[in-house]
Formats: sequence, structure tokens, C-alpha cells
Amino acid sequence: MCCLRRLQAVSVPLVAVLVLTGCGKPPWNNPYPESQAGEKVLFGAFSERPKHLDPVRSYSANEYAFIAQIYEPPLQYHFLKRPYTLVPITAEAVPHPTHLDAQGNPVPADADPKHIAVSEYLIRIRPGIRYQPHQAFAKGEDGEYLYHHLSPAQIGRLNRLSDLPETGSRELTADDYVFQIKRLAAPWLHSPIAGLMGEHILGFQELSERLEAAAPASEGGERPFFDLRQLDFPGARVIDRYSYEVRIDGRYPQFIYWLAMPFFAPMPWEAEALTNQPGMAANNITLDWYPVGTGPFMLTENNPNLRMVLARNPNFRGETYPTAGTPQDRAAGLLADAGKRLPFVDRAVYSLEKESIPYWNKFLQGYYDTSGIGSDAFDQAVRFNAAGEAGLTDDMRAKGIRLTTAVNTSIWYMGFNMHDHLVGGDSERARLLRQAISIAVDFGEYVSIFANGRGVQGQGPIPPGIFGHRDGEAGINPYVFDWVNGRPQRKPIAAARALMARAGYRDGRDPRTGRPLGIYFEAMDAGPDGKARLNWMRKQFAKLGIELIVRATDYNRFQEKIREGTAQVFMWGWHADYPDPENFFFLLYGPNRKMDGGANAANYSNPELDRLFEAMKNMPDGTERQRIIDRMTEIVRHDAPWSFGFYPESYSLSHQWVGNVKPNLMANNTLKYISLEPGIREELRALWNPPILWPIGAVVLALAVGLVPAVVVARRRERSAAL
Repeated sequence: MCCLRRLQAVSVPLVAVLVLTGCGKPPWNNPYPESQAGEKVLFGAFSERPKHLDPVRSYSANEYAFIAQIYEPPLQYHFLKRPYTLVPITAEAVPHPTHLDAQGNPVPADADPKHIAVSEYLIRIRPGIRYQPHQAFAKGEDGEYLYHHLSPAQIGRLNRLSDLPETGSRELTADDYVFQIKRLAAPWLHSPIAGLMGEHILGFQELSERLEAAAPASEGGERPFFDLRQLDFPGARVIDRYSYEVRIDGRYPQFIYWLAMPFFAPMPWEAEALTNQPGMAANNITLDWYPVGTGPFMLTENNPNLRMVLARNPNFRGETYPTAGTPQDRAAGLLADAGKRLPFVDRAVYSLEKESIPYWNKFLQGYYDTSGIGSDAFDQAVRFNAAGEAGLTDDMRAKGIRLTTAVNTSIWYMGFNMHDHLVGGDSERARLLRQAISIAVDFGEYVSIFANGRGVQGQGPIPPGIFGHRDGEAGINPYVFDWVNGRPQRKPIAAARALMARAGYRDGRDPRTGRPLGIYFEAMDAGPDGKARLNWMRKQFAKLGIELIVRATDYNRFQEKIREGTAQVFMWGWHADYPDPENFFFLLYGPNRKMDGGANAANYSNPELDRLFEAMKNMPDGTERQRIIDRMTEIVRHDAPWSFGFYPESYSLSHQWVGNVKPNLMANNTLKYISLEPGIREELRALWNPPILWPIGAVVLALAVGLVPAVVVARRRERSAAL
């Protein structure tokens, strides 16, 4: 009897626990606290830790995803308008430069660039903008900063910035913008755009040299706070509390686009004074870890091994949702929130997801609000119709998931080294060879096989969305494509073989040796995943009888070959820094050859194109600029230093409870526009994640079956004792 009771004492509570577990509120697999249900919290993910959150150094998309919500440069891109349009954010207006000659006299905007010595940009910022609460602004009753002069013992006890309990704030001033521009010149901060700005901002390089001498590092390698405000700088100067001026050497109209990037966001001197105290860096209390800005959000949790959290900035002045857009925007409901105050969400929680499959599964369960589409999940999410247009599968549409696509402001191209004796030069023989190869290498097939159809075949150097790009029949490359039934169609391989024959390479054979023509292809895709792509490339050249010899190497060696001009044929890409045709044509500008230290990887030079580029780069968008761009495009199509490859296309998914989703390939500060309906999210999460009870029933049944022999044995013992 004692044994039986003991078994009952163990088994009955266990069964009860298992049964009662089924009475909990679903979904059981919710990774977030139940207290967050119904809150306007955006849930997303990141795959690797952002390395730099200091805008002086940050230059990566995964970093901009955070800092662009926190820092505010004077300008931003309009969320809805296309082509991409600059609008003010903290500035009162988009500044227009004043051009001066060498004597300081104003000259008209359309003056010969040779007569323009300086371009002045006067930026006026809006009064009343305040920084987020931050320890750098905390003051005591005596008005002195509480944390700017901490002792080594105090710093040694700090684990995180929040260990300093008091915070403060102050108004944004013009001096904060000038302070940040001076930081770009500080050699110890290693800004990735310092070299470029040194070519354009007046006195920038000289300031960098002065800073190197004036602010040496200490013996321990740490650099104590150096107040950059004390140095005069002709390239950026404060006019008054709300106005500052940037002076450009000569004329550089593209500078206006840099004023929309975090590099030119304000930095309060107090933030450096706090974080540059000796010992702070050892405790990871730096601006690379703790950003401070005036934007709609602030970083309240930075735990890159688990999650990162952006929360609404209580000091944000407020901004309103755009009231203008395209007719398509209105039809898509993207103007339903016109004029409403931003931001619409209170927080954004980003969890670390190193693997794509768990991320994808959580998105399908409703635990992430948006998602990209990896190759493994592509067929599950997307299907193409007979016209080649992408759409969602039935399962995705049944969940109310939406697909958003956009052609990136990027190009992947196949380049020919114009310095090479075989494929380069301006001879007709080499040009016909390049044109024939451009026809043979079918990048439409490449996109279909290796990019899941996510790309548009390139017709010229300028991708869609950038001024100068032409759509339709007027925009095709007639040397490679024909216009058939309203669509571009690649010329038949017979046309490419005819060009080869005209070039003297009938059937792809070298007339000097009688052997197949051999061409070297420089590949930076040396890993096992690249083998299929390289085999595909060999087959494309084999259509012409050409033997493609692949020289695969790592990226560093690949870059070295390009710099030295020893490559023959290669694949490379470019993504726009700003939405201007100059940012693409400079890759084909003769004086910018890679062999001379520039970005022209093909080492291409055409005197007419160079002359047109110099005229076009400083022109405002308009009919005349378009005419020049059309001529430049015709020149590079004819000369074929590039086979234009494809413009990559981005695909993203969002759940039905997420609103105001429109790709903006120039803007990074789009979190503030996102809207949510958390009630719908909670209902669908419960529907998609029902409790699965059969395992509990199976466990209970197994326990019950397992108890039967014990009960039988126990009862036999009882009967034996009774007898």
C-alpha cells in the first residue's frame, strides 16, 4: 500500500501539471513579454553587430538602420516623391549655393566653372529643436556639468552609461553642425569620407594637419577630449546661433546630397567631453556605442548579442507625414496618414538572428513584422506569372502578407580593361569583340538563375530612379537588344558571331594561332558557392568559341589587380552615394582611371565623353542635361567598356498590420513613417500559433501505461500480505 500511494503522489500532480499547462493563454511560443501585447512596437531583426554608431565613421547599411533614426542632418529625402527629392529636416530650407570668383565677387550659377573660386552654402536651422535626454547634458544646481570631470575611481565603477543616473538636454545650435564637420577632419577618427571632403571643403586638409599636431594621443593610446570649437576653420563657420556656412573649393553641386547623410548630422561637444575621458573607452562608453541625437528615436538598449531597442525620443519636436506623393501612392493608401504627427510607433525591438531559417519562420508566425526573402525561402514566397512579373504565392496571400519590390540605385557590370592589348583600346577590332561578348553574356539568364529573378537587365550606366535614365524603347542599348513586342529582347547569338567574324575572330579563333581565343576573367568569388557562377560564365563565352580562363582570388588580390591594370575582364558593382548621374558617369571619366588612383575600374577614356562629363556634372537637372546624358550614354554603348549587366532588385515582405511601406533607396530614416495595428497582429499571432496539445496527451498516456505494471505489482504485494 505504501508503494502504491507513493506512485500516486508522484504521478497525479505530474499529470495535473501537464493538463493544466494546456489552459494557458496562447500563443505559447511568443518570444516577447505578454505585457507588450497591444503596444505599438515594431519587431525586427539584425544579423550582425553594427560596428560604428558614431556618424563620423559609420558608412554601412546595417549601421544606418539605427543611427539614421537618431541623428538628423539638415536635409533628408522626401519619403514618397520620385525621382528622389531633397527636403529640409532640421534646416529651414534646402540651401542654394552662392558662387564667388577669386576676388570674392558673386557670379551667376551658370558661369563657367573656371570662374568660380568658392561656393558658399548658408544653412539656417529651425529654433526649438532639442536633444534626447542624455548624461552628457546633465548639470548640477551650480550649473556645472555633472559628468565631464569624473575621477578614475568613478569611471572604473561604470559598466554602462545608464550607471550615471542624471540626464539633461539642450537646444540644437549651428555650432553642433560645425563641430561635426571639424570631427570629419580629425585624423584619429578615421572618417571614410575625409579624403573626399578634403578635395572639396575649403581648408579641410589643412585643418586635418593642424589637428594632428595640436591633439596628440596620451602615452596609453587614449586621446583626451580636444575642444574642436577653439580652431578656426574657413570651410565651416558659425554665423549665428541658428545659422552656419559651408564653403566649397570651386563648384561641387553634389555637395548638397552629402547634407542628407549622417556624416553631416550635428554632434554636441558635450558628448565628446563625456565619452573621451580616460578610461571610458575601456568600459565601452563611447559614441560608437551610445549615440546622442535630436531624431524621433533614441537607442535605449544596445546589447548586440541579444537585441537592440529604439524608443521614442520624448524631446522630439514632432514632424508630420508627407502630404504629397504620386497617384500610385494615393491608390496604395500611402497618403492616408498625410499631415499626422510622426513617429507612429513607440519602440522598435530588433533581435539578433544569425541564421535565415529561424528568422523566416518567426516572420511567418507573426513575430517579426517585416522580412527580406532569402534564396531558401524564395520559392515559398514568390512566383512569377507568364509575363515574368513577380507576385506572392497563395500561402503568402492567404496570410495577408504584402510584397514590395524596388529596382536598386545600383548596377552590376562586366568591365573590360581598356588598357589591355586584346579587349581594350579604341580599335574597331577590340570594340566589335566587346560588343559581341556583351550580346553573348546573357545577364537576363544570370538574374533568373542566380538572383531568383531579382534584377533588371542593364541598358546603360544609369539605373532607374536616377535623373538621366530612360525607360521603354528610347532607353534600350541597340548594340545588344532589339525592341520586340513592347519589350527589350537580347540579340540572337548569330549577331554576336557575325561581330566576331568582322573583328577577325571567326568561330572564336585567334587568326594568328588558329586556336580558340583565350580571355582571362578575374573572379573575386573563389569559394565553393561561386563555382556554379563561374561555370555559367565559361558557357557564355563558349557560345562564341572563346576559352574563358578564370583567375579566382580573394577580394583584396582582386582589387590589387584592378588597381594595377593587370585584369582583363571582370565583374564589379556600384551603389549610388547620392541620386545624381554624376555618381555613375564618374566611373567612366578618363582622368578618374583606376590605374591613376581613381574609380574608373575599366581605365576607359574617350575625349568626347570626358568633355561632356565636365559640362554635365555641374548642371542642374533639365532638358539640356538630359540631352548631354543621352549622348554620353550612346558613346559608352558604342565603345562598350562595360557590358551593363543588371540593376539589382530588392524584394521585401510585410504583414498586413504594417502600414506606410514604400522602398526609399536613398533615405535611411524611414522608421518614423511606419504605422502599426497591433490589435490585428495579436489576433493573427494567436490564430497562426495554436497550442499543440497532442504531445501532452501522449506524455500523459505514456505515463499512465507505464504505471500499470507498477500498480499490478503493488496490488499483488498487498494481497500477499493480506493472505
